[in-house]
Amino acid sequence: MTENQNSNSNYQRNDRGRFNRPRSSKEWKLIEKMVMSSQDEHRKARRWGIFFKSLTFVYLFVMLMIFNPGMWDSGTVTASEPHVGLVDLKGMIMDDSEASADRLVSGLRDAFEAEHSKGVILRVNSPGGSPVQSGLVYREVQRLKQLHPEKKVYAVITDIGASGAYYISASADEIYADPASLVGSIGVVSDGFGFVGVMEKLGVERRVYTSGTNKAMLDPFQPEDPKQKEFFSSILSDVHQQFIDAVKEGRGDRIKDDDIVFSGLFWSGRQALELGLVDGLASPGQVAREIIGQEEIVDYTPRVSPLQAFTSRLGVSMADRLMATLGIGTISLK
Repeated sequence: MTENQNSNSNYQRNDRGRFNRPRSSKEWKLIEKMVMSSQDEHRKARRWGIFFKSLTFVYLFVMLMIFNPGMWDSGTVTASEPHVGLVDLKGMIMDDSEASADRLVSGLRDAFEAEHSKGVILRVNSPGGSPVQSGLVYREVQRLKQLHPEKKVYAVITDIGASGAYYISASADEIYADPASLVGSIGVVSDGFGFVGVMEKLGVERRVYTSGTNKAMLDPFQPEDPKQKEFFSSILSDVHQQFIDAVKEGRGDRIKDDDIVFSGLFWSGRQALELGLVDGLASPGQVAREIIGQEEIVDYTPRVSPLQAFTSRLGVSMADRLMATLGIGTISLK
């Protein structure tokens, strides 16, 4: 073999028929090192991606547990040992809320009907809300007391038990509160806005068509009608009287017979005790141990899913903002 032929043997033919000079061992090592380095970076990136995804999942799981500790409950728990049944009345009282009549009544029925429950505690922390929902719960507690005369129900107010929340509390056999709790506010309110002056300044004309003389009553974009105002006031007075009657029925001669008690004012727990709005100052735990005589407490409060709670709050918030913007008021015990 000639020198030229030996030299050509170190070349390799490519797909175009041309010869390429082979790379040296150093070049191959460098290429191999770059490929390996790229693979290492890819593996690291994949590991970090898995780590952050896992971290996000753990974070969401922890937040879910914090905001909905009862999510793993399979329903109402019925203890096999003697205990006190607990139902939470928390937040605004309104339909489709955590403090709706349906949920509260469901929990109260389970607590009363539980074979081993020796009494029921209604733990109250609410500023009030719908008079209709409050009345429904009040009457159901009265019915359950008649069906289960051997079991007493105790309303225990924590931070606040006002207006509609106190309406419901009055159905209990006894009411307890913390010395610093806010208690009372026996009254009815409906609020809104009037935009007539603003419209006049802006030169905006209101056009509304009705087939009934009073169909557009309380329209915030029209001047207030004295007769319509008087009529609506009569509705508020009637609802207020229903509230007063329920409190007097529930509290009997324990409540001080004074108009100021039913004026819409609220008091601290200690002041409420003097007025007969509560029977004593105690926490839910104290009532269970010292009055009912049971250490174990079983929570019968129906739970809502985090998604339901979020959408409910979002819907209520949007509705409240819309009604406030339009000046449309609702009748509330708050």
